[in-house]
Amino acid sequence: MKKKGSLDFYLVLATVAVLFVISTICIYGMFYFKLAQIQQLAPAEKLAYMNRMNSVIAPFIIALILLLGICVPKRLLPAAWLNRFAVVLALIAGGVSLWFGVKTGLVLVLAASLVLQLVVLALAVGGSQLLYFEKSGYWVRLGSSLIHLGMILFVLDLFFYQHQSLHLILFWITTGAVVLGMIFCFYSQSVVLLIRSIRR
Repeated sequence: MKKKGSLDFYLVLATVAVLFVISTICIYGMFYFKLAQIQQLAPAEKLAYMNRMNSVIAPFIIALILLLGICVPKRLLPAAWLNRFAVVLALIAGGVSLWFGVKTGLVLVLAASLVLQLVVLALAVGGSQLLYFEKSGYWVRLGSSLIHLGMILFVLDLFFYQHQSLHLILFWITTGAVVLGMIFCFYSQSVVLLIRSIRR
């Protein structure tokens, strides 16, 4: 159990660090875009700026996707099987990346994470005891599952932002999942009391 707890801690720490870097780059990019008046430059120069920022943030997006590829199955698999799953997923993603490009390989990892997270969410809704969570409590587990689902959909949205309809759907599902997840995690006792008062 100690090893499992330390794995959870390091995964959370790494995820928070990567998200912090991504947020910092995005905020810097927005302010620089405004202050340097990039919008007034020629289309070619604006495109060069966007490509440069994409190149800077790309490694951290890849790191976040790989972290999600580990975080999600650890709810379903014991540590020994988690290592095997991570190796198999990395080999498959690497092979797909070589044949069809890195973007396709990353989308594959996200798709696998999304399917597994939907399974985790379904089991969490059903109150299954087969899931590996560091903390107990129905609403905390459900909230954690929703937050992870929102993170996966957020990163997936980055790949499909040019498809306006799909982008809006993913954005609102992401927002709803993360907000509900945080409410269930941080205010689980209040949620329990609210449900009990409604049932009365």
